Amino acid sequence: MTNIGFACLANGVDHSDYKTIRKANLTDEKLKDIISYNLDSLENIINYNIKNNIKLFRISSDLIPFGSSPVNKINWEIIFKDKFKTIANKIKLGNIRVSMHPGQYTVLNSPNDEVVKRAIADLDYHAKILELLETDFSSKLVLHIGGIYGDKDSAIKRFIKNFSRLSDNVRKRLVIENDDRSFNILDVLKIGEQINIPVIFDNLHHEINPPQIKKTDHEWINLCKLTFKSEDGRQKIHYSQQDVSKQIGAHSKTINPKKFLTWFKTINSENIDIMLEVKDKNISAIKISDCLNSELRISKLENSWAKYKYSVLEYNPQTYFLIRELLKDKENIQPLVFYEMIDNALESKTSINNQLNALNHVWGYFKANTIEKQRYLLKLEKLMKGRLSIKTVKNYLYELALKFENDYLLESYYFSQ
Repeated sequence: MTNIGFACLANGVDHSDYKTIRKANLTDEKLKDIISYNLDSLENIINYNIKNNIKLFRISSDLIPFGSSPVNKINWEIIFKDKFKTIANKIKLGNIRVSMHPGQYTVLNSPNDEVVKRAIADLDYHAKILELLETDFSSKLVLHIGGIYGDKDSAIKRFIKNFSRLSDNVRKRLVIENDDRSFNILDVLKIGEQINIPVIFDNLHHEINPPQIKKTDHEWINLCKLTFKSEDGRQKIHYSQQDVSKQIGAHSKTINPKKFLTWFKTINSENIDIMLEVKDKNISAIKISDCLNSELRISKLENSWAKYKYSVLEYNPQTYFLIRELLKDKENIQPLVFYEMIDNALESKTSINNQLNALNHVWGYFKANTIEKQRYLLKLEKLMKGRLSIKTVKNYLYELALKFENDYLLESYYFSQ
């Protein structure tokens, strides 16, 4: 069974964002308020993952602002101990494997020792989060090797030397990943073997920065699999697709399911965890999970359709009706066809008439008062005259969905696409 996961944020999930604060505005009380908000967001995403049977999730490094910095002077791990315990219990309930991925400024192989010290502190912070969530050592911290600084051999030696400075908890959780500029998968495998830690294969980084030795993705993935010990859990890899309209290395807005399935067949691996790195996050995770599910029921696609339907109507009404017909066939379940139709529709060029049609369908869910109706009609008038954006009108409808507690609309992708 392949587990598909996503990173950090969830589309269509209310209160699942993370707040930050500038150092200049930092006070203990503001920090407590933001951490409380962020932990509620994490809990909401975990609830969503349990509901949608998502077993793989990356927690945002932004969970605790200034988590590894001395400017954060509150004992947040003590203050929010009970909240961490609540989330930990839910993670266990959902059998969710969580991870974290420190950012680009956590550089363990820097020639500047102050940078290294900050990297060590940041890794301690990340490990503390996973420890507070009562995870075992299959919950990992993913790290890139860092920069070359003009001498790759010396940079590798510094990484290995500084690895020994890490706490035991961090060393047991650390996994390393190939990047798209400096350290290819062969480099990372050699480092992983020397310090005896797992290696994550990233397909897009490998496409951009392959070693001179030529092997298939399947062969590289099998070599990485050998670096995972029993206590490390199942092998985990990263998968993404290039956004063809942006610079090399930019992740696509969504995962093309046919392209993914073609690649997945080539790696010939069922018992694996795949973290998707993609702009639409959970949306692609559910899409790919459905396409891999040989026991998928039509009700699952119907639930997905409820979230997509008004977005599709906004862009392509013809496809909207075709998908409704597709879902009437309860015996011949075609998730790939279903999701391809949706993706193609969302790539269509919309029109003001299509936008108005979708807006009015959504408006029909509300028992609005006279003032709310007048406001809505005024916004439509301004939209038609080009004096207001579609996003502004959607935001107004979103406010009404919140007011009327319409979960059907709040859980849809209409307001986030």
